[in-house]
Amino acid sequence: MKLYISADMEGITGLPDHTYVDSSKHNYERGRRIMTEEVNYVLNAAYQSGCTDILVNDSHSKMNNILIDQLHPEAALITGDAKPFSMMQGLDASFDGIFFIGYHARAGQFGVMSHAMVHAVRNFSINDEPMGEMGLNAYLAGYYGVPVLMVSGDDQAAAEAEELIPGIKTAAVKQTISRSAVKSLTPKKAGELLQERVQTALENREKAKPLVPPERPVLKIEFTNHGQAEWANLMPGTSILPGTTIVVYQAKDILEAYQAMLVMVELAINTTFT
Repeated sequence: MKLYISADMEGITGLPDHTYVDSSKHNYERGRRIMTEEVNYVLNAAYQSGCTDILVNDSHSKMNNILIDQLHPEAALITGDAKPFSMMQGLDASFDGIFFIGYHARAGQFGVMSHAMVHAVRNFSINDEPMGEMGLNAYLAGYYGVPVLMVSGDDQAAAEAEELIPGIKTAAVKQTISRSAVKSLTPKKAGELLQERVQTALENREKAKPLVPPERPVLKIEFTNHGQAEWANLMPGTSILPGTTIVVYQAKDILEAYQAMLVMVELAINTTFT
């Protein structure tokens, strides 16, 4: 059984705020150690449940957070930035299933460190269906016919996953108090929960169905200010909806929509307030 793991950081056990997920802050080294331990709990359970080939994609910020020297020795790790498919780099139709580990709620929603890629983004949508990173990533998986079997993160990420993907298994390792405060399990207790949910998800994988994307998706990104929309609109084929900060792109498929999103987001963060 071949498994793909996309590991984000905001939804990892015990991490309440940006000081744990920003490499320039004092709690970051603690955060990446806890993240690595959490991925290892998932890997141990997956191998024990019959997986033989597991690829982990570090999917947070500069995407070099997981401590490879402390990772399960049998796993392969994609690490580093500027990846053509970002949080889903390395995925193809050969995988039997996907886990999203350490995920968070989409931008503008109640949830620990909720956002969509960068703070310049207020909303993503595909064919006017609002979604965050989780939805876009699940659609990309669906393009290859690969089902998302499990999502872990805070309680709001779990709820978003359950609404988005029928029959998904979730593991809520912390409860949202505010965007920067949580009531969390300890890493050991979270590890026990994750191992149980991994086993259940893999045992029931035949019931899971891929989230199939639309054939010709229309991507819309709402930015927080017009300058960000103007930068994003430098990408050929885009337009700004008049009177809004929404940039629109008609894609030929979800792969193109996903890469268009990456390009527009990277352009938008060039905006300054001077």
